[in-house]
Amino acid sequence: MNPADLPAYAVARRTATGDLTAAAVAEACLDRIEKRDPGLNAFSVVLADEARAEAARLDAARAAGEPCGPLHGVPVAIKEEIDVAGCVTTFGGAANSTPAARDAEIVRRLRHAGAVIVGKTRMPEFGQWPFTESVDGGITRNPWDRSRTPGGSSGGSAAAVAAGMVPVAIGGDGGGSIRIPSACCGLYGLKPTRGRVTSDPMAHLWYALGTAGPLTRTVLDAALVYDVVRGNLAGDRFTAVEPATTFMAAAGADPGRLRIGWSNASAVPGVKPAREHADAVVATAALLAELGHDVREIDPRYPDATAAFVPQFFGGVRAEADEMEHFGRLEARTRQTYKLGAWVTDGVLEKALAAGERVSERANRIFTGFPGQAGVDVLLSPVIGPRPRRVGALARGGTVAAAMKSRPMVAWTALWNVTGNPAASVPTGIAADGMPVAVQLVGRVADETTLLSLSAQLERARPWPLLTDPDA
Repeated sequence: MNPADLPAYAVARRTATGDLTAAAVAEACLDRIEKRDPGLNAFSVVLADEARAEAARLDAARAAGEPCGPLHGVPVAIKEEIDVAGCVTTFGGAANSTPAARDAEIVRRLRHAGAVIVGKTRMPEFGQWPFTESVDGGITRNPWDRSRTPGGSSGGSAAAVAAGMVPVAIGGDGGGSIRIPSACCGLYGLKPTRGRVTSDPMAHLWYALGTAGPLTRTVLDAALVYDVVRGNLAGDRFTAVEPATTFMAAAGADPGRLRIGWSNASAVPGVKPAREHADAVVATAALLAELGHDVREIDPRYPDATAAFVPQFFGGVRAEADEMEHFGRLEARTRQTYKLGAWVTDGVLEKALAAGERVSERANRIFTGFPGQAGVDVLLSPVIGPRPRRVGALARGGTVAAAMKSRPMVAWTALWNVTGNPAASVPTGIAADGMPVAVQLVGRVADETTLLSLSAQLERARPWPLLTDPDA
């Protein structure tokens, strides 16, 4: 088997035992990037020389008897918005020009665990949209069908993993940006509980909305990476209660008999899921019942999160834009977003955060129960409304037009950024159009472990297909 096709947990095990060298794995992934990325545009920067040097150092350290970290020799790609020392943190645009002086803490932890950073991945400017298209970076394409979007905003990360260029890529999720591209590209993408992963060097990511995390081909890979990167620093505005067990242990554990509620209803009025997505929810509900869970259709009674989400969206974009070295180089649409958000003062943001707490209290009654409806342990829903659309979504129009195109893509994801609940995109198979299909699992705040156990059970019962040759 080509080392580039191995999951991260297998790479780490085999390089630690000496069955495989970190250099061989890095070379296999760099070869894949050279051959496959020109048609996909997943990478903005490829750190080939640095990756080769780091892999050689890891091999030498192992030969000298030094202990191997849990990600020993695992190639990892990093989304453009996260600092990698020596690389310009572009946020998907051209408004910065000075390379970062140090790694963000999440990158430092990855390196400390033995990961080999191979490059940075594309995103729309400031991650505003669920389509990975930008003036500076061009269009990123879906490896399953290059005429379609990989989603966004972590679309470069998703395309890199789905095309077998790396086993793991780090993304960010402020409204669905890990889950949406995972759904579009047939990957596993878990948005963790708010505060689970440090936001260093920033105090927050779009205030209460954003978090970082991996996109992977397997549940176990996601658990492995989260056990490395989770945890806070003193400067983080948000923190999370530590789980009672490791994520790896959770991914390998039987979830027990859970109460699972399913619904195809949307949190955004007027948005309905594509037939393929609605059918996937129903089929997954049936499978979960076969696996012994208490499964029932429920009315989620979603609250309206607009007053909480919109100010944080505008405030987050404006805060990041204010930190850019060359404001005039921002895309015209981004400058329009900045102008449209001028009403979002500090006072407005504080009110939005308070509104978010009220939304969270209401939304989490899904788990505690409504009058006449018992609570559940996990909510099952679609991830996105439409099938992955054709590329070029951002070719025309300003902020309002982009927001209208984004609306059906985030109708099932953005609420859980407002509330801070963990939520995962779990692949279910391939539809008649040849593109992946997925469902979303949502858990209680700070209960990623239940989602990992349940996701792994689904993965065992219904293994999802991986794209083996995107050039075929």
